Amino acid sequence: MIEGLVVLTQVGLLVLVVALVWRMLTLTRSEPLLATAADNRLLPVTPKEKPSVQKQKRLATTDRTELFTQLHILAGLQERDCRISGLQLSNAPEAVRAYAAAWLYGAGCALCDQSERHSDSLAGLVAQIAARKTGIRQSEAVQAIATLTSCGVLLACFRAGLEGAEFWQAHQYVQPENSLYSAITANALI
Repeated sequence: MIEGLVVLTQVGLLVLVVALVWRMLTLTRSEPLLATAADNRLLPVTPKEKPSVQKQKRLATTDRTELFTQLHILAGLQERDCRISGLQLSNAPEAVRAYAAAWLYGAGCALCDQSERHSDSLAGLVAQIAARKTGIRQSEAVQAIATLTSCGVLLACFRAGLEGAEFWQAHQYVQPENSLYSAITANALI
């Protein structure tokens, strides 16, 4: 009886380990790394560097993680608000998803350090989150971000995201006039 229980426990643990390995592999394949040679803050620190440089790189990575977390939370809240209001971003036209990416980029500019604003790494981070939340391809999100000034609607959504995230940072909610849903419906015909 006890031997059967031990064998059953071992089989259960083996199944859990296999499930864990499978999940790790699927997550690794679905999440492209944003680290590039140009973005050296994410590269490993070499031992030849001074401790202050190591501390700055650690701080930059921590700031990036915090920014990713804040943007992810804010995007989730805004996606939920849109869904409650009847706008399914994942089923919306491509232009509407681009407006959502522009709103999220504005929010990212408000939440990051001033030195990081309008950087390629911020655009890549926003594109990754926008792809998750709206279904837009990352390349299309980056294209929408790169062409903000060519379209009045994209610029208005960017501005609403900027103001919405600044208010959210202080009060933990986004004013309705600066929400993603309001930015899209006030500036685009959907």
